[in-house]
Parts: sequence; C-alpha cells; structure tokens
Amino acid sequence: MLKYLENVVTLQFDTETCNGCGMCVNVCPHGVFNVQNRKAAIVDKEACMECGACALNCPVNAIKVQSGVGCATAIIMGAIGKKSECSGSCGGSPAANTANNSGSRGATKQV
Repeated sequence: MLKYLENVVTLQFDTETCNGCGMCVNVCPHGVFNVQNRKAAIVDKEACMECGACALNCPVNAIKVQSGVGCATAIIMGAIGKKSECSGSCGGSPAANTANNSGSRGATKQV
C-alpha cells in the first residue's frame, strides 16, 4: 500500500462519538479503518490520502480530516497541471503545479 509522509496526516477520529456503522471502512480507498468491538478504529493512519470520503460519509461526525491538503492531492493536481495547496514545507516540490486550481476536493458521498 502506498504510504505518505509520516506523522503529517490531518485525520482525527473520536472513538466516543463513533456508532460502529462501518461506513468509513466501506468508503476508504486505502483501508485506514476497521471495525473492532462494535466501534471503528484507525488501523493504518499513515495510509490516509486525506480524500475526505470517511468524514463526508460518517453519520455521527466522528471523523475529521482536512481533505484536499495532503501529498496525494499535490501529486495528482501537479500531474494534471493544476495548482495545489502544497507549500513544499515537507521537502517536496510544488513547482510542477502551475495552473489555477478550481477543481473539487475529490471526496464523494456514498448513497
């Protein structure tokens, strides 16, 4: 599984608020969550690409993530020639991002 920079993921999870529905498990493309003992749990935080699908689909708002700010977004936006929010402070180079970013954040809500 693709990993991003360690200890920079904005993902936050409130175990007390979680109702154990498992929606986060269903929508996460990188297997960050698992349901254990009738509650969701983060099993691989560093695999989070900050797409925001988990937070968008959580019915009790137990998940917070700043979607559209992660390394994955910077890489994707750079590859398609759009500007990203990347500051380069992680040591990466945002120089490939030259066009104006007016696209969506990429997360989708499951219906």
